[in-house]
Amino acid sequence: MTESPQQPTSRTGRLRRLRPALAPTGRWPLPACVLLGAACGLGYGLAAEPEYASTGYAVVTAAKGTDPAAALGYAQSYGRLATSDATLSYARGAAGMPVGELRSHVRSETSPDSPMIAVTGTSSDPRRAADIANAVTEAVVVGSGHVAKDTGVRLIEFSHAVPPAEPVSPSPALGTAVGASAGGLVGGLVLLVRPRPGRRGVTAPVPGPAQAALPVRAEEREPVR
Repeated sequence: MTESPQQPTSRTGRLRRLRPALAPTGRWPLPACVLLGAACGLGYGLAAEPEYASTGYAVVTAAKGTDPAAALGYAQSYGRLATSDATLSYARGAAGMPVGELRSHVRSETSPDSPMIAVTGTSSDPRRAADIANAVTEAVVVGSGHVAKDTGVRLIEFSHAVPPAEPVSPSPALGTAVGASAGGLVGGLVLLVRPRPGRRGVTAPVPGPAQAALPVRAEEREPVR
């Protein structure tokens, strides 16, 4: 008994129907980038050394007979002087580090609406971070006292910096979330900019020179009158 010729045809048809389902969707860069970003963020969160930040505050007060608005302007000036070489040179003894290293572990902030200066110290040790903030704050206060008679304002320490209980560096969970978000963004950009495969089809012929006119058949010619 001969085999029915429809059997190979039916098998071929089933394979053709399954081929689109087995083919890759082409969206693999997105989940791959998300997983890679999450792994990098988790690794950074686990390997990075925790960093602590502590902040001390000083406030500018106007002396008797001085315009109170002058305190705002001097607060901005003293806020910039907090990270100057003169201030850091005075504070390096109490901070326990040279001027160059101290500059990378301290920052100052001011507000245009308040005559207050915030001095923040950062370190891998919470007690060291508080010592840095207090040393720089004291240096600014002492420096402002030398010119208090000329400026008509005084800078006094408002609150001491205390050792923080929690680090400000990102936790492993936060690092994983940030890494996954960044990976998803990169994966989305890859999907947008990658070239897409063109459709298969018959290529249109390239237009060439004009073809020669076909000869007119005898029966199509006009009769001669």
